[in-house]
Amino acid sequence: MFSSSTTVARRFDTLAVVLSGACLVHCLLLPIAAAFLPLLSHAANAEWVHWVFVALAVPTSFLALRHHGNRSLRIVLLRVAATLGLVFLVCGALGWPSHATETLVTVLGGLILASVHIVNYATGHNAA
Repeated sequence: MFSSSTTVARRFDTLAVVLSGACLVHCLLLPIAAAFLPLLSHAANAEWVHWVFVALAVPTSFLALRHHGNRSLRIVLLRVAATLGLVFLVCGALGWPSHATETLVTVLGGLILASVHIVNYATGHNAA
């Protein structure tokens, strides 16, 4: 049976995967929909949306990946990968290294982060 901290962490992993999916929808599908519905064009290009996703992703990832002192190699690798995903999301929100690569960098960050949370969820949060 999972402990209560494990249940909370699993909920944050689930939330993180949902947020990553919403980010991917925003990056990939909203611009296509905007081509057909001009009212959506503003939401497809709104810079503040990127910062909302970053502001939600950072605490959600932190809370999902806290393992109460567990420093196993798996946990360390998950944290490193999550940090890389978050850095990519921030770079995408900043339009770095260029505006042309913004979507690619953001999508990569979202996929990395979603993958980390899926692995974290699936492996059961063995809190120490």
